[in-house]
Amino acid sequence: MLIVQKFGGTSVGGLERIENVANIVKKYKEKGNNVVVVVSAMAGETNKLLEYANHFSKTPPQREVDLLVSSGERVTSALLSIALQAKGIEAIALTGRQAGIKTTSDHTKARIMDINPDNMQKYLKEKKVVIVAGFQGINEEGEVTTLGRGGSDLTAVAIAGALKADKCEIYTDVDGIYTTDPRIEPKARKIDIISYDEMLELASLGAKVMQSRSVELAKKLNVDIEVKSSFDPEIKGTLITKETEDMEKVLVSGIALDKNQARVSIFGVEDRPGISAEIFNKLADKNINVDMIIQNVGKDNKANLTFTVPETELELTKEVLKEYKNNAENVEYDNEIAKVSLVGVGMKSHSGVAAKAFDTLAQENINILMISTSEIKISMVIDEKYGELAVRALHKAYELDK
Repeated sequence: MLIVQKFGGTSVGGLERIENVANIVKKYKEKGNNVVVVVSAMAGETNKLLEYANHFSKTPPQREVDLLVSSGERVTSALLSIALQAKGIEAIALTGRQAGIKTTSDHTKARIMDINPDNMQKYLKEKKVVIVAGFQGINEEGEVTTLGRGGSDLTAVAIAGALKADKCEIYTDVDGIYTTDPRIEPKARKIDIISYDEMLELASLGAKVMQSRSVELAKKLNVDIEVKSSFDPEIKGTLITKETEDMEKVLVSGIALDKNQARVSIFGVEDRPGISAEIFNKLADKNINVDMIIQNVGKDNKANLTFTVPETELELTKEVLKEYKNNAENVEYDNEIAKVSLVGVGMKSHSGVAAKAFDTLAQENINILMISTSEIKISMVIDEKYGELAVRALHKAYELDK
């Protein structure tokens, strides 16, 4: 059996934890499996490297940033290889380049274009454990690129697809996907199985266990993922797989809370064809991710436009929208908001889900500022101070603890 295993930053956060990972990998290898391991940088390492860069410049060149932060994963992969070899297990550490990972040239936000698995397959035939530095690859010019936050998940899924692995395991500091963040709601329950679409929504809506791009790729490549704990590896985790009929019996699978949100409101902008395209194209050119959008027409052919962006991109958004200060009656920004979202494929075949959510928040005297829905999701923007209260109330209302 060929297994791809990915270990996140907390799982490799120090020498003792790297040794723990080596013991997990050793067990799998001694059972006769072929194993490819993808590792993140040690917890906090990427932030430390970025702080070094920011010491010299608040806007360091992205090419150099990629070269800098990619070193964190290379350190971990080399240490894990050394640890395994010390335990008598043949292993070899590879950079993204050596693993054959080709990406676009978008520094710090590159996407995987192709993987040439020849090098990895060569070492697997030699019965070695292949350890790949996650989060990175090279572009057509041979320059180092990184895949953005959580990019090691993406590396693992892409490698599992390229090698046609039998299994892809994502090890983290929790033992699976929960109905909501247990730190917010202690009654949160571990989910045994969840669909790609549900996990994709939860990941994109603020659940931090999986990176959304990696779930999207897993669905595309039909790679089943099991999310497990590196601290309790024997415990069964959560399986992320294709949708089944049984999944539709569950009304709501999970609730996500995202506090990294800011609301932008443009009042009294000229109401003419193409004005929205003009504004959002300018934001897209700066890679600003716009989420919820509401537009309505006011008086005198003037329109009001409200949308949300990640709070981390608010300052850049302000720069882009400077020109509209003179072309609109007012532009307002609010970063004290949160987005709470319900996700479940059961919404497709059950009515009244949204009404119940609105009623639940009303009973807690929580005002809803914006609403967005899809076939399997309801998102509501509320004041940030009510975020955790909303999660607990909704979790109880949909009986997710049972």
